[in-house]
Amino acid sequence: MKKSCLLATPLFFFLVAGSGFAQSIDVLSTSATNAYDKKLYAKAASLFLKAAEREPENIDFAYNAAASYSMAGDKENAFKMLALAKKQGLLDTNSLANDIKFKALRSDQRWQALMLDFQSAAKQNALLWDSPSLTTPYRDNISEDEKVAGLSKLWSEVKFNFWNSARLVELDWDGLYLKYLTKVRATQSTAEYYRVLQEICAQLKDGHTNVSLPAEVRSQYNVNPLFRTHLIEGRVLVRAVFDPSLEAQGVLPGVEVTHVNDEPVKAYAEREIAPFQSASTAQDLQVRAYNYAFLRGPLSESPRVTFNTAHGESFSLAIQRPDQAAMASARFFNRPNFDFKMLPNDVAYVALNSFEDDSASEKFLEHFDEIAKASGLILDIRQNGGGNGNVGFRILSTLTDKSFKDSKWLTRTYKPTFRAWGRTVPAHEAPAGINAPDGKRLYAKPVILLTSAATYSAAEDMAVAFDSMKRGKIYGEPTGGSTGQPLSFKLPGGGSARVCTKLDSYADGKQFVGVGVQPHKLVRPTVADIRAGKDTVLLAALEELAKNSLAANRHSARR
Repeated sequence: MKKSCLLATPLFFFLVAGSGFAQSIDVLSTSATNAYDKKLYAKAASLFLKAAEREPENIDFAYNAAASYSMAGDKENAFKMLALAKKQGLLDTNSLANDIKFKALRSDQRWQALMLDFQSAAKQNALLWDSPSLTTPYRDNISEDEKVAGLSKLWSEVKFNFWNSARLVELDWDGLYLKYLTKVRATQSTAEYYRVLQEICAQLKDGHTNVSLPAEVRSQYNVNPLFRTHLIEGRVLVRAVFDPSLEAQGVLPGVEVTHVNDEPVKAYAEREIAPFQSASTAQDLQVRAYNYAFLRGPLSESPRVTFNTAHGESFSLAIQRPDQAAMASARFFNRPNFDFKMLPNDVAYVALNSFEDDSASEKFLEHFDEIAKASGLILDIRQNGGGNGNVGFRILSTLTDKSFKDSKWLTRTYKPTFRAWGRTVPAHEAPAGINAPDGKRLYAKPVILLTSAATYSAAEDMAVAFDSMKRGKIYGEPTGGSTGQPLSFKLPGGGSARVCTKLDSYADGKQFVGVGVQPHKLVRPTVADIRAGKDTVLLAALEELAKNSLAANRHSARR
């Protein structure tokens, strides 16, 4: 899960002495957020400034005040608050450079100087945590010293930053480190080395804690074929094909994969793929092993895959993994971040496929007047892998006239002196954020949210908030069960890794990480429906809305 600073994170920092004081910060934050939503930017800036004065350690208040001043056209105070945020420790130059709320400042001569100041401070800070000494470039086989140093960095970042310290004790993380020192020293290439790093990381069982391969390894040793599969009812089915030549040979949606190189497909996946996938739940691992990473491997190899049609006809093909030219010409099915259409019985269907940018919420608001006419609304986040949680909350704000909560969270704290004194390392806990209703737009008719194991990260944040709002039912399958704030860092040989630093939960403390957000109605795709071109989950949601509509009509008739 990733959230922008503005208008979300301030409500997470109420760990102050005295409930009355905490409440006053809460009120200030909520009032400031509401004022900003109503475009009362000067008022929002004033309230965020008061909050910043009361909690000077909370960088977000100063950042939000700066953004509000910028939107109000008050450049002088905007620059002052940005300078204060930098002094308090803000180093995220990407947020500043890309945040549209600072557009009015970028033509000012002070902007460039400020950005250089931020960049200089960020570079200085990076020397401690991401030193150039350990960010060596890719070579076919980096040195043994680089390999050991990379494993050591991964080990230390996990040990001090991974949210689940209990898992580290259970695994004996130090013991694993010693075991994998031998493994990394034995590797004969950088590609093999990174595979070993992926293997140790996968044992943490967290989908936001993983190793990213160097670009050269991805393009030569980690290539997917030009079709995608899913595990459905225990069988591996082709779901999408991107190569006409494969289609001509019979590789079509609905065809089953039974063997890879004469090995039963599940045995192959469990041996060759699953041990290297960082996943938070069993359903998350299934998505990674049978969808995202299935048949991934070296460009130079062509695995022999056996298929079985719906009519029981079996055939085998040597599947050529595509080079960059073949990838460029492939007909990939690119889902738009937002997709809207009207379905029978006046039901609005909205697919929200990504929260990587604001386009999903912007398009939703753009089409809201059309959506508002519908008798029922289906929000589909089954293919949404996450991004920024605020995108989903913005959409949810149009479905209610009341404030609603999102996730509470915790992270580890580490104070070396406390450890020297023999004290335990406490967790820093923060309450759920409070989101204001839209105020101008309100859809009050029935809503159903569709989820799957591919619903992940910031999309799960939306599912948690929707569930807590009791605004409607969730249909489909449990979500992937992994959200939090990853900490990214570079590794020798051109790759990188990230470690999940934060555990999210429902506002009341109910856990979904490692479990998944549970649907109110469990509905899974079936092989028969996939082969018939039917969407099992969507059909169940439509049936539910039809029942609601019928019941409402009967009630109206009795009146």
